[in-house]
Amino acid sequence: MELVYFSSCPNVGFARENIREALVEVGRDDRWSEWDQEGTGTPARYKAFSSPTVLVNGQDVMGVSGMGLGRSCRAGGAPSANRIAKAIRDNG
Repeated sequence: MELVYFSSCPNVGFARENIREALVEVGRDDRWSEWDQEGTGTPARYKAFSSPTVLVNGQDVMGVSGMGLGRSCRAGGAPSANRIAKAIRDNG
């Protein structure tokens, strides 16, 4: 699982909390990677996502590609814990 974000996006904290909640819901204690789009070591492929984006096995949990939007806040805010949990069950 991966969290893609930029630090000034106000929904990043909600995304982290929803990831934690989703992991509890599915009975897992996985760790996840975080990619700060402003970080110098962040691969270019992560810089095209909206923020925050949660990926499970490379798939956006929202079911659509957040790519191409670039450094912008995701219109719907952070993915919900239920949405993340479903993606873990389906793809994780």
